[in-house]
Amino acid sequence: MSSVEEEKEDLDVNDTESSEESEVETPEVVDIEDEAPEVEPEPATPAEEVEKWKDLAARSQAEFDNYRKRMARERTEAIVYANRSLLEQLLPVIDNFEMGLKAAKDTEGDSSMILQGMTMVHKQLEDFLNDQGVEVIPSDGLPFDPNLHEALKQEASDEVEAGHIIYTMRRGFRLKERILRAANVVVSSGPAEEA
Repeated sequence: MSSVEEEKEDLDVNDTESSEESEVETPEVVDIEDEAPEVEPEPATPAEEVEKWKDLAARSQAEFDNYRKRMARERTEAIVYANRSLLEQLLPVIDNFEMGLKAAKDTEGDSSMILQGMTMVHKQLEDFLNDQGVEVIPSDGLPFDPNLHEALKQEASDEVEAGHIIYTMRRGFRLKERILRAANVVVSSGPAEEA
């Protein structure tokens, strides 16, 4: 016999010895049912059984109707607000374009061809936003509404009453009923107090 075969036999013997040593007695399983007798419900009459199943069917039908209506509403909202992310990313581009338009008007004058071209592009952008259902949130002179406006600072003003918006720093937009971006505004703290 070769030395490899001898080693195999030694391993086989060791395996059987260790498996015999590892066997442990398991405790007996006690059946809980034997200890506590089950209380059986009283048999229902056929009429009660029919009412039970009618009630279950009505509840199931109502749950299914609610599910169907919720799915239809979510599908409609998904279609209406599908472009929301795109429009939110477009707003800073429009802001920068409007700053360029203002700078062109200040430096070139109203008769400049560059200004006329930029004005036409600006009108196309505004028309595109309107077609998508985007509206500008009104703000100047109106009462401050934290749901629509974001106050950047408060200033004293003799012309605008306290709690109303003096001017808008960045326009806000809404898509249908949802806010795309709140308007950044400066709010009046009322007339300046003289010391």
